[in-house]
Amino acid sequence: MVNWLYKGEKIENIEDFGDKTPFGFVYLISNTINGKIYIGKKFLQHKKTKKLGKKAIAEQTGPGRKKTKEVTYAESDWKTYWGSCKPLLEDVASLGEDKFYREILELAWSSKHLSYLEAKYQFVTEVLEKDSYNDNIQARYFKKDLAF
Repeated sequence: MVNWLYKGEKIENIEDFGDKTPFGFVYLISNTINGKIYIGKKFLQHKKTKKLGKKAIAEQTGPGRKKTKEVTYAESDWKTYWGSCKPLLEDVASLGEDKFYREILELAWSSKHLSYLEAKYQFVTEVLEKDSYNDNIQARYFKKDLAF
């Protein structure tokens, strides 16, 4: 398995990010054979909301409103993630993971921050104007709509 690299260091576990766990990260995947790139974002944890049963609600004491839901967090599949782009996934499957380089560009601390950083890196690296796997930015700007 090809590891993620962040600032030149291998990232193998969520603890490798330090004391405070980021919300997610923006990443760059490079095809070492043809030079095509893909820039995307990945959440590190998924929020899970579970409805509490009658017994759990009845056991709550104290003033104020009783909680009816419990929020927990589960680690995402970030370690094995290769993006959501079908052409990229097809190339990874046909060429092999060892022909690709995975790099974390920047950490994000909220959902909006993560979306902003993804768009920023996609625009700065001009993914729609170059030979990249990205064919759109925020499902709003499409490679096919650009007239060059």
